[in-house]
Amino acid sequence: MSPQPAPDLAEDKERETNVLIEAAPPGSPVKAAEDDGGSGRQQLSPVAWLRMLARELHWSFVLGVVATYGVSQGLGGGINRVASDYYWKDVQRVQPSVAQVYQGVTSIPWMVKPLWGLFTDVLPVAGYRRRPYFILAGFVGVIAMLIISLHSKLHALFALLALMTGSASVAIADVTIDACVAENSILHPHLAADMISLNGFCSSVGGLIGFSISGFLVHAIGAQGALGVLAIPSALVILSGMLLKEVQIPNFPYGQAHKKFVEASGKMLTTLKCPEVWRPCVYMYVSLALSVDIQEGMFYWYTDRKTGLSFHEGFIGFMFAVGSIGSLVGVILYQNILKDHSFRSLLFSSQLLLSLSGMLDLILVLRLNLKMGIPDYYFAVIDEGVSKMINRVKWMPLLVLCSKLCPPGIEGTFYALLMSIDNIGGLTGSWVGGLLLHLLRITRTEFTNLWAAIMIRNVMRLLPLALLFLVPSSDPNSTILPSDLLNEDDDGEGHQIETIELTSLAVDRGSFPDKSPQERGDLDVEQDDDEVSLLANRG
Repeated sequence: MSPQPAPDLAEDKERETNVLIEAAPPGSPVKAAEDDGGSGRQQLSPVAWLRMLARELHWSFVLGVVATYGVSQGLGGGINRVASDYYWKDVQRVQPSVAQVYQGVTSIPWMVKPLWGLFTDVLPVAGYRRRPYFILAGFVGVIAMLIISLHSKLHALFALLALMTGSASVAIADVTIDACVAENSILHPHLAADMISLNGFCSSVGGLIGFSISGFLVHAIGAQGALGVLAIPSALVILSGMLLKEVQIPNFPYGQAHKKFVEASGKMLTTLKCPEVWRPCVYMYVSLALSVDIQEGMFYWYTDRKTGLSFHEGFIGFMFAVGSIGSLVGVILYQNILKDHSFRSLLFSSQLLLSLSGMLDLILVLRLNLKMGIPDYYFAVIDEGVSKMINRVKWMPLLVLCSKLCPPGIEGTFYALLMSIDNIGGLTGSWVGGLLLHLLRITRTEFTNLWAAIMIRNVMRLLPLALLFLVPSSDPNSTILPSDLLNEDDDGEGHQIETIELTSLAVDRGSFPDKSPQERGDLDVEQDDDEVSLLANRG
């Protein structure tokens, strides 16, 4: 177990943090968070909501969310989804069961997110904890996507490695921005659900744009060319890393990095042993592992010209774009109607609806939609939109729950650990789906048993309901971690610097351009930086 901080150091830190909070003028974000605790906030228009987040959390954080979730994961993920499907089908010419396994393999970098989280939490580069990892992620993504797009006869193994590297690029950027989200969830608990909604909104809008243009890109420049376009989102991640507002840590003791790794690992293990943490983790893994993924079998059937639906590239992209609209509707529903509901009740409803929505695939495969007078094109679009909306409604409370389970000091690492558990569950579901397609002998041209795979998948989606008792019955506005974990701060100076940094940003007079210097309390940015440097040296 990690050692407890010295009482006098902890008290000094608390007093120093409170000085900056008390110095904040009335109406500032820190004061608002302290006074109302996040309760009673009025509904804001989308533009006012974004301005509020940019003001309270700093505009560079919002830019990082847009670049990472909106452009890299959303837009880039939409293009990658369609382009990689066609790449494995038409360029590498593999079976759907193999493509399903390959798609799972490319997600392996997401399973080691705690490693990226440890680096960004305890090992600054040139005194910065977040900036260098954004820049590294961007460069890795640019190189990987250029390799796969410019090599005309790339072996399947090397193609898989290139796509894994590209996936690692997105994962590193994701864990870095997630660390910022987890930090802000502790400092601004009343904005936790809003930040998750911002992430989901950016991801859904980006996915909508990405899927909308993906089919046309594949048709115009081929699957490899479309994958090469993904170098652009990676370049934007580099830019967001350069612009990120972050206080430099002077004279960081790199010789103690190993000790910090050990302390962070010990604190992770201690937190995982807490029943309030490991119980929902078990549920998250099981619910995703039992949501068997057979998407590659469906994709091959969609595009097969003999026994399938013979959908062309443009329509495939359009169909997935409608799925992104459904995902966006799910975000809006959660933000405006469902975000105050308890975790358990919302997960019960969404998991049940997810199983029922899978029956739409069965209706389409059995061609029952034609007996209803609904053409394949229309029904496939409806199916995709509904399923993605329900998936998003199910995913949102899980993300909020994860942000609530992160202890202070290792927010990025622990949030990454929780996300990796989810990704391991997704990988398990993908590989089980690949095995299911293989056992039912669903190939590039044979889809007779596809209906059986859908039925098995839908039944398995109901099984996680038996484990809902593992999920806390509280709502997103409640604190889940026990007080002893919330009061620990084993990360010492590193977390102290970041806490003071965010407080300084909140009271920075640049955040209040419409107020006079007297109203801002004459808190100069230079004065705040001097205070941060003083605290860092004292640490």
